[in-house]
Amino acid sequence: MSSAITLREITKVYGTFTAVDRFSLEVERGTVFGLLGPNGAGKTTLIKILTTLMRPTSGDAVVEGHSILTAAKKVREVIGVVPQENNLDRYLTARENLVLHGKLHGMSAARYNPRIDELLEMTGLTSRQHDFPDTFSGGMQRRLVVARSLVHNPLVLFLDEPTTGLDPQSRRALWDYIRQLRHSMTVFLTTHYMDEADTLCDRIVIMDNGVSLADGSAAALKEALSHAHVYEVELCGDGAAYQKILEEQPFITSIERSENCLRLTLNGEKSLKPLMDVIAGADLKRISLKEPSLEDVFIALTGKKVRNA
Repeated sequence: MSSAITLREITKVYGTFTAVDRFSLEVERGTVFGLLGPNGAGKTTLIKILTTLMRPTSGDAVVEGHSILTAAKKVREVIGVVPQENNLDRYLTARENLVLHGKLHGMSAARYNPRIDELLEMTGLTSRQHDFPDTFSGGMQRRLVVARSLVHNPLVLFLDEPTTGLDPQSRRALWDYIRQLRHSMTVFLTTHYMDEADTLCDRIVIMDNGVSLADGSAAALKEALSHAHVYEVELCGDGAAYQKILEEQPFITSIERSENCLRLTLNGEKSLKPLMDVIAGADLKRISLKEPSLEDVFIALTGKKVRNA
């Protein structure tokens, strides 16, 4: 399968700070690609470079055969962008926002009107098409932004944290729209939500400090961490007291506590017996091996909890 996006040694430097450091990547056409990382990792900088809003300090990227350096106008013609903010024109109705986008891309009314009808139906906004965005909920505004990005039938869709701040129902609705786009175009997604990436993405790259730390499917990334031997221990006794004891044990690499439940990462299977020796049998209520989640992979690689701000 040919590549829709190719990054070649992309670097972006601000003074003495390197936001993106010789970042190379290929994204296959017709896939949903997820870029994950904590705030400050370089995700938004990459999005701005790929959407021609920012020039890299060095390196180049090609989007559907067009260089961001020498053919930026062509790149803008083949991409759709859903930014982090709902940057709708508040003085235009929902339909007028979509019409304006079609006209900006040189579409005739005969082309954009049927397309707009289709998108309004897909996003459930047909009955509100003549209302102003300020009267919409946050989820409805987000759906309109997605619809706007699709008016000109882009080959590549960039979604920069598209569901941040939405309620669970609105997030699920947007997931459904993204699923409908699968295979008809290439989707480049950044998100803070691990369940979102796990559900939607064919391939995931986790980055931090401007470089790639891991690359693969969600299943492959979780499988790579499965050797970490993470256990959940529920105690009848004082969890805080046992936490202090266990923190001194050399066979435990990390420990987290929630009241009387402890989450432990052991050096290996051989560490299970000494763990049981430390915990008095009468105080042990439950112990179970925990399958690693995508968030576990994220934290193991970046050392940082997933956060929205």
